[in-house]
Amino acid sequence: MLYPFTFHPIFKDRVWGGREMERLYQKKLPANRPIGESWEISDRPGDVSVIANGPLAGKNLRWLMENHATEILGGVKSAIGNRFPLLCKILDAREKLSLQVHPPASKAAELKGEPKTEMWFIADAAPGAELFVGLKRGVTRAKFEKKVETGEVAECFHRVPVRAGDAMFLPSGRIHAIGAGLVIFEIQQNSDTTYRVFDWNRVGLDGNPRELHVAQSLASIDFNDFEPALVQGKLTGDTLIQRRSLVDDPLFKVETWRLNPGAHDWLKPKKLQIVAATRGEVEITSGSTSVKLSAGQFSLIPASLERTEVLAKSDAALLCVEAN
Repeated sequence: MLYPFTFHPIFKDRVWGGREMERLYQKKLPANRPIGESWEISDRPGDVSVIANGPLAGKNLRWLMENHATEILGGVKSAIGNRFPLLCKILDAREKLSLQVHPPASKAAELKGEPKTEMWFIADAAPGAELFVGLKRGVTRAKFEKKVETGEVAECFHRVPVRAGDAMFLPSGRIHAIGAGLVIFEIQQNSDTTYRVFDWNRVGLDGNPRELHVAQSLASIDFNDFEPALVQGKLTGDTLIQRRSLVDDPLFKVETWRLNPGAHDWLKPKKLQIVAATRGEVEITSGSTSVKLSAGQFSLIPASLERTEVLAKSDAALLCVEAN
């Protein structure tokens, strides 16, 4: 019988990364390296999450998908190669990321890439932090291409000030970049196709300029996507638990929960879900298995589980993800 799983994070060096996950979430980062990403639930070739808890500890998500796919997924469709459909990360951007885009489903095969729709939840933000998302109103493809040639393409981007608790939805084809001073929880399709259109004229960790993909970017960008807004909506509920819907997409749904100490509720039965603690500590129990999640930790809830309870051990906040 399966149970709520936790996994060992996979850390990624990035030229724009830092050490904030150590400070905020007490993650044991590799020493003296700029860690930009922690892949919390991953079934990518070469980057497969290893189970950290319970009797299946030491096995990995690839093994689960090869041996228990129906129990894990329920009615959810797997990604290419029978892989787990979602990829969950925490990002630490001490510097701006490249201006980039992911190919839409209609273009991905032609470009030999994979579509990637994603959402960002802002967990921590320095004063003045911002996102670059979508185009400024009135920017045409011709103007965009000219600005690419002159190195001024950042002027075409819509800039959105953000603070902790904000969220942004990014369908494939939406041009974007994360600004400096942000820690972000990212929920996305299982894809790692990114086309960079501009990288601030910097070099990578190897000292060489990072590769750009201008032609692929131009083929992928939605040039009618002007000035998208942050996710709207307010928390609703009672004094113990409040909820807010962040994303309702054919690929996944995401809610944020805020729980007072002692508050508890049940996850949806028979649904593939992921719970991520963004603040505080909760305990997740299904049958005889319980797992505690502290801020910065994720748990995969297989679709085969019928009753899964979430109990707040402190003032806590969660992202609750349901795969569609």
